[in-house]
Amino acid sequence: MRIVDIRERSVAISRYADPAIPSGGLTTSIVAVTTDAVRDGRPVIGYGFGSIGRFAQGGLIRERFAPRLLAAADGALADASGTNLDPFRAGSLMMAGEKPGGHGERCVAVGTLDMALWDAAAKIAGLPLHRFLAGRLGRGDSVPDRVPVYAGGGYPYPADDLARLAEEMRRLADLGYTRAKIKIGAAGLAQDLRRIEVAAAALGDAGRLAVDAMNAYDGPAALAAAAALAPLGLWWFEDVCDPLDFSTQAAVAAAYPGPIAAGEALFSAAEARLLALHGGLRPDRDILLFDPVHCYGLPGTLQIVDVMAAAGWPRRAFWPHGGHLFTLHVVAALGLGGAEVNPLSFRPFGGLGDGAMATDGFASLPQAPGIGFEERAELAAIFRDLSETTR
Repeated sequence: MRIVDIRERSVAISRYADPAIPSGGLTTSIVAVTTDAVRDGRPVIGYGFGSIGRFAQGGLIRERFAPRLLAAADGALADASGTNLDPFRAGSLMMAGEKPGGHGERCVAVGTLDMALWDAAAKIAGLPLHRFLAGRLGRGDSVPDRVPVYAGGGYPYPADDLARLAEEMRRLADLGYTRAKIKIGAAGLAQDLRRIEVAAAALGDAGRLAVDAMNAYDGPAALAAAAALAPLGLWWFEDVCDPLDFSTQAAVAAAYPGPIAAGEALFSAAEARLLALHGGLRPDRDILLFDPVHCYGLPGTLQIVDVMAAAGWPRRAFWPHGGHLFTLHVVAALGLGGAEVNPLSFRPFGGLGDGAMATDGFASLPQAPGIGFEERAELAAIFRDLSETTR
């Protein structure tokens, strides 16, 4: 069992349903990992991408991590049976010789390849990823057919912000999402409160609305925002301050009675341990947002789950960031609380399969072998072009 080819490309992604709206030049990496396994007369190819929000990692993938996989000795990447890939072995091989620390960029490169490895392994097994992964982890009898989801989005519009935000929230509700998340922190607290009022009205209840400050606030601004938001009864208040400003995070947790969400911009078990020790968060109500792709893939994610569980956190507290099909599988297989979906953002990576909708705040799991990228025609075409382009 070997990997015979890895291809990578950087692609642009937009925060908006209309990609013509300026979106800060955001990119992600896509990869196609070709194995020597054959199904239906064709080599099995696993597809992956760098999730959303951290920019492409092409240099690290091409120069460090892909060459290590391609140079692996025969059998080094195989599972115990010798008939499939073992993504855990692949993860250890990719990190061979790496020094501690350095989280934030290489973790995304490794996670991008890890996603493709799991896609390939599940395809070789002929199973959807959530069932393949649950079996690999000994959780095969407890995998649901659907998981709780919420709709991510709500980015500030450069013009007619409040009207367009209201329209976006109504579209999300029409797609079956009972809860949604919007962005705050960029235009001042008064505008933030207006955005919250508009979005909550469209959803029917502030308790169905989460707000994401995108790590915008320093200490005084964070406490001022917490005081203003506390009476509103929001679902949660996310990414309040710099992700490593644990003193401000703890001060807000002490002052804000509602749920706080954190962890999206932390990428390792070591950083998760610091959050648990110093962030002041409360396992009985707060939310953990670690992105599986940005945390060295599933091996790193499982380490984080173990760290937080040892600190008293239940699995239901985990709502992974990402907003795409991969996180649906991870939530189902690991028994986590729920998943973000980006139905209108980050096309074509966000959202469910073509024609699929949420139902009363739940999304059904893809049933095709692997992650199910092939169930999204536009995304499948991008991956197919990557794998078939002549070098």
